[in-house]
Amino acid sequence: MKKSVLALALTATAGVGMANAGGIAPVVVEEEVVIEDAASSSAAGIIVPLMLLLLIAAAASSSDGGAIIE
Repeated sequence: MKKSVLALALTATAGVGMANAGGIAPVVVEEEVVIEDAASSSAAGIIVPLMLLLLIAAAASSSDGGAIIE
Protein backbone atom coordinates (compact mmCIF):
# COMPACT_ATOMS: atom_id res chain seq x y z
CA MET A 1 0.00 0.00 0.00
CA LYS A 2 2.82 2.38 0.84
CA LYS A 3 4.38 1.76 -2.58
CA SER A 4 1.16 2.55 -4.44
CA VAL A 5 0.62 5.76 -2.42
CA LEU A 6 4.25 6.75 -3.02
CA ALA A 7 3.91 6.04 -6.76
CA LEU A 8 0.69 8.06 -6.91
CA ALA A 9 2.31 10.98 -5.07
CA LEU A 10 5.34 10.93 -7.38
CA THR A 11 3.11 10.77 -10.45
CA ALA A 12 0.99 13.69 -9.26
CA THR A 13 4.07 15.75 -8.40
CA ALA A 14 5.72 15.03 -11.75
CA GLY A 15 2.53 15.91 -13.62
CA VAL A 16 2.16 19.24 -11.85
CA GLY A 17 5.84 20.02 -12.35
CA MET A 18 5.66 19.37 -16.10
CA ALA A 19 2.51 21.43 -16.47
CA ASN A 20 4.20 24.50 -14.95
CA ALA A 21 7.70 23.89 -16.27
CA GLY A 22 7.76 26.85 -18.65
CA GLY A 23 5.62 29.14 -16.59
CA ILE A 24 2.69 31.07 -17.95
CA ALA A 25 3.34 32.54 -21.39
CA PRO A 26 2.63 36.27 -21.65
CA VAL A 27 -0.40 37.22 -23.71
CA VAL A 28 0.58 39.00 -26.92
CA VAL A 29 -2.08 41.39 -28.17
CA GLU A 30 -1.46 42.98 -31.54
CA GLU A 31 -2.79 46.49 -32.01
CA GLU A 32 -5.40 46.93 -34.71
CA VAL A 33 -4.34 49.33 -37.45
CA VAL A 34 -7.09 51.76 -38.46
CA ILE A 35 -6.71 53.62 -41.75
CA GLU A 36 -9.09 56.48 -42.38
CA ASP A 37 -9.73 57.87 -45.83
CA ALA A 38 -9.35 61.60 -46.16
CA ALA A 39 -12.62 63.44 -46.45
CA SER A 40 -13.27 64.53 -50.01
CA SER A 41 -15.80 66.94 -51.35
CA SER A 42 -18.57 65.80 -53.64
CA ALA A 43 -17.35 68.14 -56.39
CA ALA A 44 -13.91 66.51 -56.66
CA GLY A 45 -14.91 64.31 -59.60
CA ILE A 46 -16.31 67.17 -61.69
CA ILE A 47 -13.34 69.56 -61.63
CA VAL A 48 -11.34 67.87 -64.40
CA PRO A 49 -14.25 67.64 -66.89
CA LEU A 50 -15.14 71.30 -66.23
CA MET A 51 -11.55 72.39 -66.84
CA LEU A 52 -11.50 70.38 -70.08
CA LEU A 53 -14.77 72.00 -71.18
CA LEU A 54 -13.39 75.48 -70.44
CA LEU A 55 -10.22 74.69 -72.40
CA ILE A 56 -12.23 73.53 -75.43
CA ALA A 57 -14.49 76.61 -75.21
CA ALA A 58 -11.47 78.93 -75.03
CA ALA A 59 -9.83 77.24 -78.02
CA ALA A 60 -13.05 77.46 -80.06
CA SER A 61 -13.63 81.14 -79.28
CA SER A 62 -10.09 82.19 -80.19
CA SER A 63 -10.10 80.31 -83.49
CA ASP A 64 -10.65 82.34 -86.67
CA GLY A 65 -11.72 79.33 -88.72
CA GLY A 66 -8.37 78.91 -90.47
CA ALA A 67 -9.00 81.75 -92.96
CA ILE A 68 -6.19 84.14 -93.66
CA ILE A 69 -7.39 87.74 -93.40
CA GLU A 70 -5.28 90.40 -95.06
